[in-house]
Amino acid sequence: MFENFVQNFAVFGLAILVLLLISAIKILKEYERGVVFQLGRFWKVKGPGLIIVIPIIQEMVKRDLRVIVMDVPTQDVISRDNVSVKVNAVIYFRIVDPEKAVIQVENVYEATSQLAQTTLRSVLGQHELDEMLSERDKLNVDIQSILDRQTDAWGIKVSNVEIKHVDLDESMIRAIAAQAEAERSRRAKVIHAEGELQASEHLLQAARTLSGQPESIQLRYLQTLTDVAGNGTHTIVFPLPMDLIQAMLGKKGESGGGN
Repeated sequence: MFENFVQNFAVFGLAILVLLLISAIKILKEYERGVVFQLGRFWKVKGPGLIIVIPIIQEMVKRDLRVIVMDVPTQDVISRDNVSVKVNAVIYFRIVDPEKAVIQVENVYEATSQLAQTTLRSVLGQHELDEMLSERDKLNVDIQSILDRQTDAWGIKVSNVEIKHVDLDESMIRAIAAQAEAERSRRAKVIHAEGELQASEHLLQAARTLSGQPESIQLRYLQTLTDVAGNGTHTIVFPLPMDLIQAMLGKKGESGGGN
């Protein structure tokens, strides 16, 4: 009976040993790393491939090194010119130091998400609405640099931040449309005024040129007469230049005096 007990105990012990050996074998993929703790203290970072973790004595925490895409929930932001908007974004980051990502922060993903939300509100709140709509690339770079600097202690590299939507209420959309319409009207009036100014300058230059050469004025009258005659009208009334009339009167007076 004692022999049977010893035999059963040996079989039981062998089974436990096999289970411990199986549980000690870990396989990590190419993009995974294992942070190993030995008796509660950090030991080393292992992986990828086949690794051995001694049960009870050692413990392993896995971390994924691939780029992670995280949506930043919609945030209520008040711009510097006191306009309330709703903004959401997306951030791209990855873990570059698995040791820091495990030891320095409890939940690296939750911490990054919360930090991204507060940074988004803080940065956008320093700008006016027009800057949010027209300078989105610059704002993306500003948010990315702040997040990258603050998450460096957690072993994280923030590679990109993209603001996806800036939502306005209906009243603000109508106000922006009215502002755009007024701006287009202003530009049209400015262009028209500039055209009038340029035309007047050219007309003044032409008048000065013609005034210096009386023959040119007569040729201009004849050209005008030709243009009017081409319209098919039967009665043509056009003014005569005073110098032409005076010349005709002068010739008539000379002919009368000779008689």
